[in-house]
Amino acid sequence: MTGATLVDHSMLEAALKRPVLKRSLFSSPVKIASVELFKSDKYHFVQVRSSDGVEGVAVTNRRAEYLYPLFNVQIAPFFKGKDATKLDALIDELYLYKNNYKLSGLALWCCQAWVEFALLDMLGKIAGKSTGELLGDIRQTEVKMYSASGNRGNTPEEEIEVLKGKIESSGAKAVKFKVGGRMRHNVDSRPGRSPGLIKIVRKALGDDISIWADSNGSYDATKGIEIGKMMESYGIDMFEEPCPFDHLEATKQVADAISIPVSGGEQEASIYRFQWMIKNSVVQVVQPDLHYFGGFIRATRVARMAEVAGMKIIPHMSSGDTGYVETIHFASFTPNIGAYMEYKGGIDETGKWYEPPLRFKNGAINVPKGPGMGVQINTKLLRRATKMV
Repeated sequence: MTGATLVDHSMLEAALKRPVLKRSLFSSPVKIASVELFKSDKYHFVQVRSSDGVEGVAVTNRRAEYLYPLFNVQIAPFFKGKDATKLDALIDELYLYKNNYKLSGLALWCCQAWVEFALLDMLGKIAGKSTGELLGDIRQTEVKMYSASGNRGNTPEEEIEVLKGKIESSGAKAVKFKVGGRMRHNVDSRPGRSPGLIKIVRKALGDDISIWADSNGSYDATKGIEIGKMMESYGIDMFEEPCPFDHLEATKQVADAISIPVSGGEQEASIYRFQWMIKNSVVQVVQPDLHYFGGFIRATRVARMAEVAGMKIIPHMSSGDTGYVETIHFASFTPNIGAYMEYKGGIDETGKWYEPPLRFKNGAINVPKGPGMGVQINTKLLRRATKMV
């Protein structure tokens, strides 16, 4: 946005280095005895166990189907025998283990995230604390969601009906729609669709709905500015990822030229690129993905840097079903969390692996109660599970 100023680097570094996990909750070390990846039906989950027999479980996203060799060779062996209460340090050390820094990206950080989720579930059971209580102070127990549409091939008029349907069925007070051709350099998904939709969506949905638009890196700087200014004129509230995710200078040009917030960061793997983005106001809302970026601790470090700069954080959710538990726990304790988290549908699927299942009602999801993640893996899935080797 216009008028952005540089943030003091030393303040960002200080925010980055503060511990995240509350080690004071534990009176003694918690030795990690096992870290294993299982498959049951089409679902994958990580199970960890302490030397005292306390278990933690986390459902992965679908990428475990092809990332399991990396998980078994580069990730799981590192954690075995370590003290789980030193989780902050372990995450930093994993980066160096077997030269994992050469693999830095979605593949590495997804695998780490799944272990971290399971370890936090285990640690929460040991401490009698929820994930949010392990990592911060609880600020909300009900998390408001925005309803996201993934359509690109329909007409503007058809998409308006889709968005209306999402609002009516969910009670959501915010929606997001797609513009552009998804990383296709200024080529729309169908001729005229994006401008046509931008021009009618506010009038169609009314003034009480927050409206966001996501291009998934569709534009160069010039076209992104043009589309962004059109969004300004027609009442769009936020512009997500106007330029390809690694085109940081182009993204900054768009952010500097328009008055509505620009968001981004869902594909980002580097904490220090996030730091640069925050320091230089490349975006106004940061969006690390809790799976893609490596879990709660790394995402919390980004949130703290963003807070120094007066920015909000709204995590991207890479999976429309398995990611809800982590997203709403993260929102429960993060002070500079955005007003709405991402809802992509599929929440009914959670009943196939979580007990109790999550519910999306009146535009919000309740944070699961109880220690750790507050949910149990369906016992039928556990019985049918086979180890991924």
